[in-house]
Amino acid sequence: MYPILLSIGSFKLYTYGFFIAVGFLAAMWISKRLARPQNIAPQTITDVYFVIMLSAIAGARALYVFISFDAYKNNLFDIFKIWNGGLVFFGGFCAAILCSIVYIKKRNLPLWTIADIIAPGVALGHAFGRIGCFFAGCCYGKVCDLPFAVQYSHPESLAPLGVLLHPTQIYSVISNLILFFILLALHKKKKFDGQVFLIYIMLYSFFRSIIEFFRGDFRGDFFFDFISLSQGIGLSVSIVACFLLIKLSLNRSNHGTN
Repeated sequence: MYPILLSIGSFKLYTYGFFIAVGFLAAMWISKRLARPQNIAPQTITDVYFVIMLSAIAGARALYVFISFDAYKNNLFDIFKIWNGGLVFFGGFCAAILCSIVYIKKRNLPLWTIADIIAPGVALGHAFGRIGCFFAGCCYGKVCDLPFAVQYSHPESLAPLGVLLHPTQIYSVISNLILFFILLALHKKKKFDGQVFLIYIMLYSFFRSIIEFFRGDFRGDFFFDFISLSQGIGLSVSIVACFLLIKLSLNRSNHGTN
């Protein structure tokens, strides 16, 4: 594919970094639109997104390096070259949640309201980010002979060269776009704050777990070489999300009957 989008002299614009930036801006734009009817100031959303961005990049890179440390142990400086690709979503997701909760609580902002506002934007931004993965060759799929299989030939691609692979990055783009539209529709009909965000976690983990079975890169073992680390994290956070969804629903029902 095309890991380098533009090259002028010594300047290189990496496709992965470009789509990460586009995804971030698209996510923030849609979240600001959703915030208006909730009386949440646009600047508040911008501030939350920058907390998300910094913590998510750090967490996603840290988990990727942890899983693939053999590729970095002889050249530790490469750990910081995130423009070449190499982020694990759930690492960034967990880091972003923790840092965002701390920030939102310190600002005395409505946690679940903002979580619902952010969720559709995150799904949309993630779809753009996976396009960057596709061009860079990271998060590549297993060898296959399907008519829509992809083959990498660029020497700087992170995927194996010259073999037909599952386009798992495109599977992720499609699933995140589907998720984005589901969350947008749900946002208009939600019964309580937190519902959109928690359903996002559960649906994303479901889609991701299916796609993981077609991934060809090393994912980190979680359970008897069958479930990857991302699948294990996804299952864990889904259980927590399901518990919180039931709890918030019951709280709403109890308040409604009082």
